Parts: sequence; C-alpha cells; structure tokens
Amino acid sequence: MSDPRSIAGRVAIVTGAASGMGAATARLFAAAGAQVAVTDLDYAACQELAREYGAAARPYALDVADEEAIARVVAQVAEDFGGIDILVNNAGVSSFASLDSGAAYEEVWHRALAVMLSAHQRMVRAALPWLRRSDAARIVNIASTEGLGATPGDTPYVAAKSGVIGLTRGLAVDLGKEGITVNCICPGPIRTAMTDAVPDEHKATFAHRRTALRRYGEPEEVAHMTLSLVLPAASYITGAVIPVDGGLTARNA
Repeated sequence: MSDPRSIAGRVAIVTGAASGMGAATARLFAAAGAQVAVTDLDYAACQELAREYGAAARPYALDVADEEAIARVVAQVAEDFGGIDILVNNAGVSSFASLDSGAAYEEVWHRALAVMLSAHQRMVRAALPWLRRSDAARIVNIASTEGLGATPGDTPYVAAKSGVIGLTRGLAVDLGKEGITVNCICPGPIRTAMTDAVPDEHKATFAHRRTALRRYGEPEEVAHMTLSLVLPAASYITGAVIPVDGGLTARNA
C-alpha cells in the first residue's frame, strides 16, 4: 500500500509553472518524489526548472488559452509518464482594466476568462480519462482572495477568480462519486511576478494594514497548501475554498 502522506511516483501537471507559485509547486512536488509536467508559455524557464530534477520533471510549452494545445499537451504528458494523478490549474495573468477603456477592456476581459477560467475546465476535461484511472486523483484550482472580494479597476480578474471558485464547487459535486477531489486555494498578497511592480514599501504598508500576519506571503507557502490537498490522505476534502492570505479575509480592522 502506498504511503497516504506521500506523492512519490504520482504524475502531476502544473500550469503556469515557469515562475512564482507554479514554479514553487513544481519544485515542491518534484522534491517530494512526484513526476512533474512543468507547463508554461515560457518554455525556456520550464526547461531550466525541469533540469533541476532530471527524469522526475519534464518541460512542456503550453498556452492555456489554446484549447487544441491543452488537448495535445495533456495527452503527451499522459503518454510520457504513463498516466495523470494530479492537476494543478495555476496559470494566470494580471488583468487590471478601466471600465471606460472601450476595446482595451474587452481584450483584457476575454484574456482573463480564457486563461484563468475556461482553461481550468478544459484542463480538467482533457485530463479526466487518466484521472479516472488513478486511485487518488486530485485537482487543485488556484483562485485568489480577489474571488472573495474586489479591488477597484480589477473586474476581469475578480470575475475570473470568482468563477474559479464556482467551477471548483461544481466539479467537486460532479466528480465526487468517482472519488476525484477538487479544491480551490485563494492566495492573498504573495511575492510573485504579478506583484513585483509594487514597491516594497507599499507592500509593507498594505500588509501591515490588511493582513493578520502583517507581511506578504511567499510562493512556497501556497505550494505547501497545494501539496497538502493532493496527498492520498486528503481523500475527504473536496469543494473546499481555502484562503492562504496571512489572515487578510479574517481581519476587519
């Protein structure tokens, strides 16, 4: 019997794995003994990360907004590794846009939903034939605390991440009878490429005012929650929406 606290030998796909939370998750999974498909638009970065773990990780170029590419890459991963046990939908894009920006807003809106919502369900549907063969199939969708609240000027991102939360719950109900768990993580303020443009002093001020821990989080702190949810032992957790936000959603003042 396999260790319920280990993902050693499991096959995992991580989208948006070239940097930030995706890279931290791919590294953590590979270090834990999983076989990891490192996918991202930035293929060179995927190659570099995969080289750290040799045969345990392989890079794949993937634009998750491309439905045909999703089908092709997921099938290739299954062929290369002999199956799929874990899917982490992490890919994302920054999506600030003014409601008054006309065509520019429409472009941002469609890109946000394509990358951060439609792609999630397409990845799940593409991976299902192999997930159904796993004895511990796990899906984790990365949403955001922006799916639990809202920041001005961020409606495309807020809509996409709110949709991820709803999608997670719907998938959990649909797939529960097959023993496939589907959960959602809502990161708060995390140090990633998306927040690099925010000056450190502004980060410190925001974190002090808004989070209970009074600091920004690190990508690895989100990755560890993801790892907890994909363990075989996490078999009775599904449809959960878990903030990893330093207490941002808990704090009123």
